[in-house]
Amino acid sequence: MTQSLKIGKLPDTTPVKHTISVEPDLDNDLKTYAAIYEQTYGEKASVPALIPSMLRAFIASDSGFKKAVKAAQSS
Repeated sequence: MTQSLKIGKLPDTTPVKHTISVEPDLDNDLKTYAAIYEQTYGEKASVPALIPSMLRAFIASDSGFKKAVKAAQSS
C-alpha cells in the first residue's frame, strides 16, 4: 500500500567531515570570531562548530556563485 504524504523523503543529512589547514593569522581571526560570538550570544561555540555556518553564509552571499549555479542549471 503506497501512502501519499505532504512532504517527500527527507534528504541525506549525514555529516561529511573535511580536514583543513589554515594559516596562523586566519586561526587567530577564527578564535577572535568565536570569542565575539560568545560575547554577543552569551554561549560558547568552538571554531569547528562555527565554520559550517560561516561557509553557508559566505556561499549564500556570493552572487558570482549563484549566477554560475543558475547558468549551469539552465544549460
